Amino acid sequence: MGNMYTVSGEELIKYKDRIPWEVHPRPLLRRDDFLNLCGWWDFSVYEHGSQIAAGGERIRVPFPPESALSGIKRHFSEGALLVYERAVALPEGFRKDRVLLHIDGADQHIEVYINGNFIGAHDGGYSHCTLDITAYGDSFRLRIEARDDLRDPAEPYGKQKLKRGGMWYTPFSGLWQPVWIESVPERYVNELVISTDMVQAEIDTKDSSINGTIEVKTPEGEQSFSLEKGKALIRPESPRLWSPEDPYLYHFTLHTQGGDTLRSYFALRQISMGEVEGIKRILLNGRPYFFNGLLDQGYYSDGLSTPADPILYEQDILAARRLGFNTLRKHIKVEPDLYYAACDRLGMIVFQDMVNNGTYSFLLDTALPNVGFDKRRDHLMHWSRAGRLLFLRRMEETVNQLYSFPCILYWTIFNEGWGQFDSKKVCERFRKLDQSRIIDAASGWYDCGAGDVKSIHVYFKPYDFEPSERPVIVSECGGYTLNLSGHSYDKKKKYGYGTAASRIELYEKIKMLYREELLPAVSKGLCGVIYTQLSDVEEEINGLLTYDRKELKLPEDAVLFEDTGKFNMF
Repeated sequence: MGNMYTVSGEELIKYKDRIPWEVHPRPLLRRDDFLNLCGWWDFSVYEHGSQIAAGGERIRVPFPPESALSGIKRHFSEGALLVYERAVALPEGFRKDRVLLHIDGADQHIEVYINGNFIGAHDGGYSHCTLDITAYGDSFRLRIEARDDLRDPAEPYGKQKLKRGGMWYTPFSGLWQPVWIESVPERYVNELVISTDMVQAEIDTKDSSINGTIEVKTPEGEQSFSLEKGKALIRPESPRLWSPEDPYLYHFTLHTQGGDTLRSYFALRQISMGEVEGIKRILLNGRPYFFNGLLDQGYYSDGLSTPADPILYEQDILAARRLGFNTLRKHIKVEPDLYYAACDRLGMIVFQDMVNNGTYSFLLDTALPNVGFDKRRDHLMHWSRAGRLLFLRRMEETVNQLYSFPCILYWTIFNEGWGQFDSKKVCERFRKLDQSRIIDAASGWYDCGAGDVKSIHVYFKPYDFEPSERPVIVSECGGYTLNLSGHSYDKKKKYGYGTAASRIELYEKIKMLYREELLPAVSKGLCGVIYTQLSDVEEEINGLLTYDRKELKLPEDAVLFEDTGKFNMF
């Protein structure tokens, strides 16, 4: 195992002082100026109260210390204190009335200090943290202390595991998303909640004291709407609907009477269910749609949880689009906002998973279900009260954080039994958070009748469609491996769900899977397929792209689906 770098990662290594992630991190709430604090920070580590990483060591933010791009390339003991420090000087003219510090992702508990003064704390590895630091002047010393502990299964952890291997990946800790500062007026818009259908968009600032105007760019020209008591209703004259075939976004500028100006966007689209010729279907913008997707783990060979540059999100999306896919299932990981914005802009539907917690059992969660023992009542599963409450809290945080991105059309609560409990009650609770999208309560197995879809995984056996009262999604399948020399994480250990010896063989196996098993089921009621997977991750070499994103494993100019639109003509 050696270092594998993406092309963007090689650029960071070559130009050591280049500041990564030089793009505004919040595309749905974007002001003109921001101060990017990514780059080199002083770094020290304390285990059991003793300093083990001496002062003077440096780490490159926003990459976790386990990654090559961080410059550290090491995982420290569970519960270790990771200390990040740097001097900050606000540019001349940057300060308005308030100064806000944003930490977009840190795994999993952080405390923040300025000039030795405690200013706030945050829990949760996948949620944003914002702190008001107005009182600390234009020049100060910033210190962020982070702790992570995978020994406690109550905190959602996804695919991270101390003993990584197979479908489990190297854990990441500390800062793994951008850290940045912005300055705002005394009265400013703290959040935007955007709800849309095929006709209108409702913009809600969640602050009834805010008034102003919203200028919207439409195909017919610019239109102005009033923002009153924190809300605005926007009804374009001739609605242009968002879809992968036409990912049209309405960009707008919001001006408040208090002097705040921000830019954002929305899309008009609607996901629903309906009966078409006696079969339950999922409808996009009122028409049956076939969701042809890839499982997307969101890991990179050099940055681990974090790509060297956000442009890698676009490259992944465009690679999937060129092959004929219209959907990515973001698998038990929450990405930075820029990932979802890229999907919005490039026309990629997202099936978004919650991040699981709880213990995993190979026997109950993998072995028995794959040989047919996939029925199990879940009201007594994962009975830890603390674990259940924490999952529900993180679930709510995830939905609130991602709600306004139009590309997300489908939520997955539980995957293959990991952390699953009381799926009917949890689904009811989830529905109160978002009534506008499809909910998959149990992807894979242990379906207790909750949720909008019948969601199944098919590995190691042919797929035989079974009718259901709910729309049917094959939410995982395939997973054929191909090892490309020079692009493998481990030369000996390989993980997947079937093998191919060449690019041609892999291409033919995938085409055969769709031609003989999956596509014939579309006319019977199959509404979508998620193939495993977009890219390799460590030993798991069943991706269509290599882990370093340098090679597509299919023959040059291969197109798996020349026109996915034809799947939508029922």
